[in-house]
Amino acid sequence: MTNSTVNEPTPLKQASKDRAQHASDAVKNGLKRRYAAEARFKAYGIGAIALALTVVGILFTTIISNGLPAFTETTLELEIELSEDVIDPSRTRDPGTLARANYRKVVFDALLTEFPDVKSRADKRKLRSMLSRGASFQVQKLVVDDPGLIGQRINFVVPVSSDFDLYEKGVINKDVANADRRVSDQQMVWHDTLKERGMITTSFNTTFFTSADSREPELAGIWGAVSGSFFTMIVTLLLSFPIGVAAAVYLEEFAPKNRITQIIEVNINNLAAVPSIVYGLLGLAVFINFFGLPRSAPLVGGMVLALMTLPTIIIASRAALKAVPPSIREAALGLGASRMQVVSHHVLPLAMPGILTGTIIGMAQALGETAPLLMIGMVAFIVDIPGGITDPATVLPVQVYLWADSPERAFVARTSAAIMVLLAFLILMNALAVLLRKKFERRW
Repeated sequence: MTNSTVNEPTPLKQASKDRAQHASDAVKNGLKRRYAAEARFKAYGIGAIALALTVVGILFTTIISNGLPAFTETTLELEIELSEDVIDPSRTRDPGTLARANYRKVVFDALLTEFPDVKSRADKRKLRSMLSRGASFQVQKLVVDDPGLIGQRINFVVPVSSDFDLYEKGVINKDVANADRRVSDQQMVWHDTLKERGMITTSFNTTFFTSADSREPELAGIWGAVSGSFFTMIVTLLLSFPIGVAAAVYLEEFAPKNRITQIIEVNINNLAAVPSIVYGLLGLAVFINFFGLPRSAPLVGGMVLALMTLPTIIIASRAALKAVPPSIREAALGLGASRMQVVSHHVLPLAMPGILTGTIIGMAQALGETAPLLMIGMVAFIVDIPGGITDPATVLPVQVYLWADSPERAFVARTSAAIMVLLAFLILMNALAVLLRKKFERRW
């Protein structure tokens, strides 16, 4: 037998080697396809995240760019003569007489002295439109509070109208045709003249944070809506938290596991998916029409939102209670504790971080609701700041809705600014929920 004959592989060995090589190639090809699929999946995920962040970035950029002008206001400083002949011709200093005086004429006369060449009625009307309607009310309040100012000349800062506020902020374009602008060429000249004299300034808009709603954009603020939201959330929390936690504790720790409790659990889960406007209809039919509670009140709004929030709190509380290990309960029972002591002294404190997290998330959801509150009348135009849960009020989301529906261009900035404030509250509440979960959560 020659060496060539000995070294030649047998057909069986060659076939085995070919099968092994084929299997190795198949494995390699399979790995390549899997790695390629994983790479594509990763790219799709990164692309989806990038797209979501882009959309969110565009949204926030649009809101912020539109809302920033609302945080500043344009004011006009005038030397106002508080003429006794106009304000109090009878010289009685009667508060009623002082309140009814023609302060609009007092303020406009001070502005007219800056432009003595304005004589015609049409020009005077255009010049008067530079002043906000709130200017006369501010002077009125000043005089009523201090009648000793009558007969004096004072320097007083008053707001300008919304059109001139927009012009000062560059929102109104000068290049647009005169007929297509709210501010005419002549009014622009008057405005620029006052600005050159140092009488027109732009400062932080405190009115936006200290006033309630108004028909005049330059006088509108969010404090009334913020107060209404506060009282509404207080009522919601006081009702939904104890009832929701008590219901969750009973269903999870004490209720027998039978068909009735199963039906209750299914209905609670279904209630969490019910459209919020249905709760508004329920509040309108039961709380207002049947019980006769006041419309547009935080009391009714809080009760409606409490009904809407209850399923969320119950579900979150039950999940937190389930997360507590059974060994805790068994150990407490083994030491002689009663079922109530086990729940109140051991299970509930350990589950409280999860319960609080679910409650805050539910409250954040309630804070952003609009539809149920529209049904109970909290869409009404409220110019007074509420002082309690029974006073007429509105809330921030409804205030955003009202301003967005307004035809005045200046309300666009107010709408975006109110959205920014609302988003800030929602972000803070969700951040608080995350912090509570991170700080107090226990891993078993």
